[in-house]
Amino acid sequence: MRNSFSPAGLILALLVALAPAASAQEAQGEPPGRTAASLLDYARQNNPEYASMRHEADAAAERVAPAGALPDPRFRLELMDITRMGEQNPTLSPERVGSTKYTLIQELPWYGKRDLKREIAELDADGATGRARGSWSEIAARLKSAHAQLYLLHRNERITRELLDLTVRLERIAQARYAGGLAMQQDVIRAQVEQTAMRGELIMLENEGRMLQARVNMLLARPAGAPLAEPEALRPLPAPARLDFAALEERVRGRNPRLFAEDAAIRSAEKKRELAYKERYPDFMLGVTPVQYGSSVKEWQLMVEFNIPLQQSSRRAMERESESMLSAARARRDATANEVLAELAENLSGIEAARRTEALAATSLLPQAELAFNSALAAYENGKADFTTLVEAQQQIRKARLSRIKAQAEAQVRLAELERLLGEDL
Repeated sequence: MRNSFSPAGLILALLVALAPAASAQEAQGEPPGRTAASLLDYARQNNPEYASMRHEADAAAERVAPAGALPDPRFRLELMDITRMGEQNPTLSPERVGSTKYTLIQELPWYGKRDLKREIAELDADGATGRARGSWSEIAARLKSAHAQLYLLHRNERITRELLDLTVRLERIAQARYAGGLAMQQDVIRAQVEQTAMRGELIMLENEGRMLQARVNMLLARPAGAPLAEPEALRPLPAPARLDFAALEERVRGRNPRLFAEDAAIRSAEKKRELAYKERYPDFMLGVTPVQYGSSVKEWQLMVEFNIPLQQSSRRAMERESESMLSAARARRDATANEVLAELAENLSGIEAARRTEALAATSLLPQAELAFNSALAAYENGKADFTTLVEAQQQIRKARLSRIKAQAEAQVRLAELERLLGEDL
């Protein structure tokens, strides 16, 4: 779960407050936050972490062409016998020396090496793209979860204020009964204590909202205190039929950004192993040399040069290294797959539990709590129940309403984590 807030995160949010940010929504006078989509649109354009990952992916893509290119040719100029057997002073004029050699040299790697280097660069670029997608999936999941938590906070605050108003009315009823000698002064004091407790909770909710606002603004690269629109609704949950584990497992294996990057790393390690075995064979250099005598070229020379791969122990060590790196890449991929699939099962279970909890609260717990409160209120007004029973019934209504809202927010957090694993929205 990525919905906890640390002091370090809050400090980072305050630092981000110094960074300017622009938004089409803000230019129109509407800050982001009304929907999760508005937060995602803003972050996609402004989040610096995602921007850095995109630029790294672009840089990796630009390495493909140089990786498969031939090395630059080299040019060599040789002035032979610059004193003409001692007959003249030293000179650098090609026409006055004994002879001048113009050598053009081109290095030619062994067959297949250039292709392997280009393929390795392409796979590394794929891995960078996968990491960029994974970075965005992480950011998107955090924003979706934060939007659900903001919705929960606002609804919690609204419920608390409504119950605070109700407690004020109950206090008036208790005062009227106390004035008529039908209730004790303790009932009035208990109502006042409940009001004080609710006002304290409102202060805590306000503080938690500011902290959450700072975290969201950090992800949006906005000042920590920049306003956010009040969430108007949560995203609809997918139908239960779309949350089948077997179907989602197949999608996760094919589209999860981390698994995509690990697959690219495996294929890159395989190509690097092939390249390591290619190092058993020599690279060549070809050269052509026109030789100038006086003012004309009268001689042509050809040159072939290659390295002799004598250091076989060194090459065998490089081959063993490439084999070990390939095994490590495969093990990393298996570990990542196990972790991702475990998270998939966990979040599917969490969504189902949250859905059932919400249904239970909406259809049973909340109606029962409201019925109990109405009965307790009528009984208290008729002197058949004490004030404590009435307060407890009121608290049960609040717990039932909060239980429903918390279940909705929990389902949204689980859905955000599920979409992070898929690398796309459901």
